[in-house]
Amino acid sequence: MSVATSQIETSPAETGHEPAETLYQFNESPLLARQSRQESNARSYPRRIPLALKRAKGLYVEDVEGRRFIDCLAGAGTLALGHNHPVVIEAIRQVLADELPLHTLDLTTPVKDRFVQDLFGLLPQALAAEAKIQFCGPTGTDAVEAALKLARTATGRSTVLSFAGGYHGMSQGALSLMGSLGPKRPLGALLSNGVQFMPFPYDYRCPFGLGGAAGVKANLSYLENLLNDPEAGVQLPAAVIVEAVQGEGGVIPADIEWLRGLRRITEKAGVALIVDEIQSGFARTGKMFAFEHAGIVPDVVVLSKAIGGSLPLAVVVYREWLDKWQPGAHAGTFRGNQMAMAAGSAVMRYLVEHKVCEHAAAMGERLSEHLRLLQRDFPQLGDIRGRGLMLGVELVDPQGAPDALGHPPAFARLAPLVQRECLKRGLILELGGRHGAVVRFLPPLVITAAEIDRVAEIFGRALAAATAAL
Repeated sequence: MSVATSQIETSPAETGHEPAETLYQFNESPLLARQSRQESNARSYPRRIPLALKRAKGLYVEDVEGRRFIDCLAGAGTLALGHNHPVVIEAIRQVLADELPLHTLDLTTPVKDRFVQDLFGLLPQALAAEAKIQFCGPTGTDAVEAALKLARTATGRSTVLSFAGGYHGMSQGALSLMGSLGPKRPLGALLSNGVQFMPFPYDYRCPFGLGGAAGVKANLSYLENLLNDPEAGVQLPAAVIVEAVQGEGGVIPADIEWLRGLRRITEKAGVALIVDEIQSGFARTGKMFAFEHAGIVPDVVVLSKAIGGSLPLAVVVYREWLDKWQPGAHAGTFRGNQMAMAAGSAVMRYLVEHKVCEHAAAMGERLSEHLRLLQRDFPQLGDIRGRGLMLGVELVDPQGAPDALGHPPAFARLAPLVQRECLKRGLILELGGRHGAVVRFLPPLVITAAEIDRVAEIFGRALAAATAAL
C-alpha cells in the first residue's frame, strides 16, 4: 500500500460509518499500586504510561492483563530491532553456551574485539582510520562524562559550549549541559568550571526570529563571533557538544549547513566537537549516524542505547589527537558487558546486511506523509519534523497569539490528552520538547509499511478524540 492510498486518507465521513474500535481502560493494577508505593518519586514513564508489561516481541508489548500495544517508544530508541529480535537472542544464547566470561572490566575477549571491529567498520573512514574507543559505565550519561574529561584533559581548557534544548544525561556534569531547567533547579551549581549555552537552530521557533537560511547564518555568525571576540566574556572552550537531532528537546534536526558551519568553526578554533549520538545513532535517522547527513567528521562521538542490542552499554569514540589522558582517567566496574557486546555486534551486522538505514528513511518518509495529510484537517499539528524514524509533531494552539515567525504557541494541554488517547487505542508514544508539547515517534527500525499505516491511523483517531475533548 502506498502512502497516497493509505488508511489514514479515508475518513469515516467518506465511508459513511464510524468503524468500531476497542478502547482500553486503565485502572491501577496491584503491580502498579505496589510500584507507586515502593519506587522513588523520581520515576517518570509509569506516570504517563501506566502499564505493567509481561512479554514483548518485535514492535509489540503485552501487559499483565493481556492487552497488546504498538511500542513507538522502544526503550527511548534503544531497541533498534524491536523486542527480542532473533539475532539478539541468538547472540546472547551463544555467549552463555560458550561459557564466556560475562564480566571482564576492560580486559579484552574475542567478543569485545569483534564488537570494536564491527563498530569501527560503521564509522566514516576518515574517523575510523584514527579512532580510539573508551568503554564506559553502561549509560549514555557516563559516556558524556567521559567525553568531557577527555576534551578538557586534551585541551587544558575547562569551559564547554552546549545548546538550548540539548539533553545529554542526568549525572552532575551531563546535567549541566542540559537545556531544560526543571531537573537542574533543585541542585544549584553543577559543573563548577562553566557551561555556556548557545542558541540551537530550531527553525520553527528560530531564536533570532528569522528562520530558514537567514536564521542559520545568524546562528553561525553569533557562534563564530563568540569564539573570536576578545571582549565576548567567554573563554575559549575545551569542547562544543551537540545533538545532530535533538531528541528529548523536541526532535529538532540541526540544519545540515549549520552542522557543516559548526564543524568548520570549531576546527578552526581548535575546539573539540562532541556529537551526542546516544539516541540518534545506528540507522535511526536513515544514516548510520545522524552527523553523516552533513558529511562531517566530529572529534568525539558518544554512543549508547542501541549499541548494546537492548542491553546496557556505552562508549566514546574519538580522534587520536585527544588521547592524552592517563591510565585510569575514566573507569567503571560494568564496562565489560560481554552479552551486550555480542548483542550489539549482532545488531550492527543486521543493520548493514538488511539495509536498515534505507528502510528507516523510507518508513520515516511514509509516516511523515501520513502526518502531513492529517495536518490538513488538524491545525493543531504545527510542525512535523525529524529524520528517518526519529520524528516529532509539535502541537500548537491555533487560537493562540502567533510568535515573530507567525507560528501559534505550543499546546501543552493537548499533548498529554493525545498521548492518553493513543494509549487507550493500543499505541505507546512519548512526549518531549518545550512545554512537553511535542509528540515523539521512535518505533523499532524494522517496522513495516503496514505497521506505519496502522500507527498513523491510531494517531489520527486519538488526535480527533483529544481535540474533541478540549
